[in-house]
Order: sequence, then structure tokens, then C-alpha cells
Amino acid sequence: MKEAILIILAYLIGSIPTALIISKKFFGIDIRDYGSGNMGATNTFRVLGTNYGTMVMVIDILKGAAAVGLYNLLPFYIHNELERTNFMLGLGMAAVLGHVFPVFANFKGGKGVATLFGMVLAIQPGIALSCVLVFLLVLFLTRYVSLSSILAAAMLPVFVLWIWNEHEVFYRVFALLVAIMVIVTHKKNIGRI
Repeated sequence: MKEAILIILAYLIGSIPTALIISKKFFGIDIRDYGSGNMGATNTFRVLGTNYGTMVMVIDILKGAAAVGLYNLLPFYIHNELERTNFMLGLGMAAVLGHVFPVFANFKGGKGVATLFGMVLAIQPGIALSCVLVFLLVLFLTRYVSLSSILAAAMLPVFVLWIWNEHEVFYRVFALLVAIMVIVTHKKNIGRI
């Protein structure tokens, strides 16, 4: 029962519509009416500029990390590594779903990449930073944020399964599903690339 409450709370944290709040507070607009129509950091960078895009990205990353950190509220998970990892994955995915389908913004959110990064950063910092390096390298070479996101996500299962050799089955499945999810949510961008 307590786990279910925390999963719901993680979803609500993920549902905080950062880009929408900032676009309305500082510009009096709905970010979803501009650019790609997406409520994520990339569209905020495009429409509102670097400062506000950075603000949205950082807060969206923190949403994922904060949701994962909810496991600390249940002492059982602090001392049980396997159960803790699985519960952290559940909390993080609830936050990502909240970002993509936010209850506070008519279920029309962003693609969830920044929140997903915050989640992975809180669970496995080494893997998260490896994905960041891929993202930055592709961005430097191509200048395409969407392509950088896609390739960084595609590398997640490679890092989890082979390079970091993570043994937790649920984590391996999660990595594969994340790669598929990011590619699917970026299908329009793939067409433009």
C-alpha cells in the first residue's frame, strides 16, 4: 500500500509541467502552441531561449531524481539492494510517465528524456554520465538535439548489458524499453533528420 502511494506521488512529481509553468509565468504563452508543440526542454530552448531552456531541463532532471529518491521513505528498501533497484525503477518510470502524460496539463507533456536522465542518474550515475557523453559527442558533431537524444538512449542498453554488465533483469528490460520508447517518441524528429 505504501509503495502504491509513493508510485502515485512519483507520477505527480513527474506531472509538474515545468515548461508550461515557465512559459506562462515569464512569457504569458502556452509553450505547446509554439515550435514543435512539445512541453519539454528542447522545445523550450527553441522557443524561449537558452536560459529558460536550461531552467526547464534542470528542473525536469530533478523531477526524475526526486521521484527515485522517494524509496528513502520506506526503510525496507534502504537495506535491500535488489528490491531497492526494482522499486527505484518503478518510481522513476512513474515520474517519466507523469512527464509524458501530465495530469496537470491535460496529459500532453514532453518526451521525458530529461526526467529519464534524472532517474538513471539517481540509480546508476556511471551509466547516466556515459549516456551524457554520447549525447554531447553527437550534438557536437551534428548539432541535432533529437538525434543526440535518440543515440544516447540507444546506447543505454549497450551500457547496461555489456559495458557495465548490470545483472538485474528488470534493469536490463528497462534499458531496452527506454531505448524503444525514446525512438518511438522521436519518430517525427527522425523524419525531419
